[in-house]
Amino acid sequence: MATETLDKLYYTIGEVASLLSISTSKIRFWEGEFDHLRPKKNARGDRRYTQKDIEAIRQIVHLVKEKGYTLQGAKDYLGSRSDSRRQETIQALEDVKRFLLEIQARLPQSKA
Repeated sequence: MATETLDKLYYTIGEVASLLSISTSKIRFWEGEFDHLRPKKNARGDRRYTQKDIEAIRQIVHLVKEKGYTLQGAKDYLGSRSDSRRQETIQALEDVKRFLLEIQARLPQSKA
């Protein structure tokens, strides 16, 4: 898999396909299979991929082509990673809330 430097904000489907050595039809197919893969489209309907989109496709290529995952296995793997990150974020936010409530409790109460 090519590891070129990404230096633009948006890439065409052809550029992404070339960069990752896969076909444009495979990218379009994966867009229908993976919920988190939704590139923006311009006024003409041409897909415009960000570096984040390219990284998502790169992960799919790695799982399917290099690790031998099925599409369902790749979806499950990426979904479980997303669920794990979501739980970590919720826990961090709860910790911040608890900290802020402790600070609020220490502040003198104003009489308004």
